[in-house]
Amino acid sequence: MHSTFGAARAAPFFSAVLLAACTAGSAPPPLPDVKIDPARTAVVGLSSGAYMATQAHLAFSDRIHAAALLAGGPYGCAGGDLQVALSSCMQGDPAPDADALLQRVRERADAGALAPLTGRDGDRVLVLHGTRDGTVAPALGRAAAGLYRGLSETVEVSLDDGRDFAHTWPTAATGGECAVSEPPFLGRCGFDAAGRVFEILFGARGEPPAEPTGELRRFDQDAYAEPGFPTQMANEGYLYLPPACLAGETCGLLLAFHGCKQDAASVGEAFVRDAGLNRWADSARVVVLYPQASASYLPLNPNACWDWWGYTGAEYDTRAGAQLRWVGNVLGDLLPE
Repeated sequence: MHSTFGAARAAPFFSAVLLAACTAGSAPPPLPDVKIDPARTAVVGLSSGAYMATQAHLAFSDRIHAAALLAGGPYGCAGGDLQVALSSCMQGDPAPDADALLQRVRERADAGALAPLTGRDGDRVLVLHGTRDGTVAPALGRAAAGLYRGLSETVEVSLDDGRDFAHTWPTAATGGECAVSEPPFLGRCGFDAAGRVFEILFGARGEPPAEPTGELRRFDQDAYAEPGFPTQMANEGYLYLPPACLAGETCGLLLAFHGCKQDAASVGEAFVRDAGLNRWADSARVVVLYPQASASYLPLNPNACWDWWGYTGAEYDTRAGAQLRWVGNVLGDLLPE
């Protein structure tokens, strides 16, 4: 979401094609057999990844118990309309109709298109938005926090929107200028967003290792797609396994959704290695899954954004949507019955 969705930028698309060509015939394995504590499951995302994270959380809040949204807005904002996504849901003009969005969530939960409303009780939510964000207006972060508060009085919502950074993932000392939004969208802001995410979602405290000591692996994303429901995702995703999880200990699970033009085909492994999540995963004993979207021109998604406006189909933000079906299948594979 770091540039206009409709812009005909060929580089991300051809990078994705090149990556697919290089990896053809050498598909990685599916996800390994790891022990996951079903009470310690969460999602996080930046930009379009933040919209995807809230969609995944509300679709599966009976299995996902915490969410962090960085530089995103409220669930259901676009309503399946790209023009609304570009205006109301990025610039906040006009502002989203908070009451209508709340009603939409309630109706979909009652119909089974999202998890039951009781699934949100006691969940933890972090909304993090920089004051210099010129891509997604900070007011949309406040709207996301308000929607969660309206859904349940027991949802623990932390709104952190007073820090001076642009439309980027803040780090303590890695990446480009904090006030600039450009690939790989990691900003050297003197603030460790990953630490804040782990504090709110998993109760992490103290200092993590200086460098991650686990294993970053690739896995076969196609293994979790359903026939007839094209996900428009890359063939491969990434998985970080802390040493404790590799040794067979029971661990938490975090799904981390990149932003637009922040996928591996666009920026290599910058996000999956340098966002800071892996260091904290070591100390908190949390497996981190990094799903990868894919750029395309048919459907129109040249910047490898996650689907939060409907390019995979009308039910994109419900349990029936292609990408959320994929998430559900991953959860079904990793979580104990």
